[in-house]
Amino acid sequence: MKPPPPEPLEVGGIPAFAERLRSGATTAENVTAAYLDRIAALDGRLQAYEYVAQEAALAQARSLDRLLAAGTDLGPLMGVPVAIKDIVVVDGMPTRAGSNLDVADLIGPEGGFVKLLKRAGCVILGKVRTTEFAVGTLLGINQIRGTPWNPWDAQTQRLPGSSSSGSGVATAAGLCGFAIGSDTGGSVRIPAAFNGVVGLKTTKGVWPTDGVFPLCPTLDTLSTLNRTAADAAVIAEALIGGPRPVPAPARGLRLGRPSRHFFDKLDPEVETCLDKAIALIADAGVEIVPFEVPEIDEADETLAAVMPAELIASLGRERFLAERGHMDPQADMRAAPGLDVTADHYIRLVRRHHEVVALYRERMRGLDGWLAPSAPMLPMAVAEAVTPEGRRRLIEDGARTTKHTNFLGLCSVSMPVQGPDSPLPVGLQINAPGFGEHGAIGVALLLESLIGPPKMPDLSGFADLSA
Repeated sequence: MKPPPPEPLEVGGIPAFAERLRSGATTAENVTAAYLDRIAALDGRLQAYEYVAQEAALAQARSLDRLLAAGTDLGPLMGVPVAIKDIVVVDGMPTRAGSNLDVADLIGPEGGFVKLLKRAGCVILGKVRTTEFAVGTLLGINQIRGTPWNPWDAQTQRLPGSSSSGSGVATAAGLCGFAIGSDTGGSVRIPAAFNGVVGLKTTKGVWPTDGVFPLCPTLDTLSTLNRTAADAAVIAEALIGGPRPVPAPARGLRLGRPSRHFFDKLDPEVETCLDKAIALIADAGVEIVPFEVPEIDEADETLAAVMPAELIASLGRERFLAERGHMDPQADMRAAPGLDVTADHYIRLVRRHHEVVALYRERMRGLDGWLAPSAPMLPMAVAEAVTPEGRRRLIEDGARTTKHTNFLGLCSVSMPVQGPDSPLPVGLQINAPGFGEHGAIGVALLLESLIGPPKMPDLSGFADLSA
């Protein structure tokens, strides 16, 4: 097999591709074929994809080329190949939800978000892996259907992040133009951090979640993983609406930095990279102000009870008890507490969640966002993660810096801020008011203009040249 072709969107991202497509310098079919060739050459080891829709993707791309030639332009995402997390139904493709159990009856037909992608002219390459039922077990490990390989280390398998593990790996390795993930307590932002890409976690309600496996309908959000903030801006324009976000002016921006909880117990490399990135935006004129989140313990309690209770409600108590022996042990461990959540406790927590969402609409007035690590650690080796000490740290710290965003009803962008101080990716969250995606992306664009585009991993150790 020949070496994989260059990543088609690496130079200039989605905006530059859109110009080349409309000038006739490339076609949707050519770009789709290049991504499929990269998947064939690299995914044998990376294992990002659960299902590749080769013929369907090429046919879709040819149809889009014909539409454009006939004068129909579907917008800035037309012809962009996308990978979709395998908890989202796409007509004609299997949906396994990271499981060997048949859960098609729980998801239903293709939903509104996939139809939105199709109307925007995206080419769907296939489905990418997830942990079972999108439960964030061990930050990306799936003992049932396989664990994607973090592309930043060809020698040692490292955690890809959970639960949008395949989405993060496919984006970082250039196996798609961008990827769709979901985020209930960090499931887009942690893979973004671990794989060195941009993660846009949307506010609950921005995009519909019908046709998506219902892990925790109270908190589930569909979100994207992108190579750059500039790509995220195009996606926001096309799929959320409104004008394309532009870099926020540094002068006049006010960003909070908590002094408690979020910046505690960081890996030294993470701490150094975050401090330097925050100093950089402060030097540019951004005002960094104290900001605290007193509801930390409430967020922990809500995620620990509401998520498993709603997962058990989705699966059904009888089905879970009958099939749990066939599940990934970590998914079983995370779901089982839902058997014991009482109705009054569940209702109290959900009511309090809605109260806190309303509270933070007021608390964040006058603030453009607040900062936090996307993950407190570098991506751990899988062999270390399955040791007792590794498991303990992941349980204690895995989503310690992300789950509050969902509980508070906010949106967020995870930005790669890896510098020379770290050999592996590091992510910085910009948490913004609910339905403030354009503003959060504006801050991300400012940061990207100061730091430069994200580094990309060396994939030479992953190419399969023997086939």
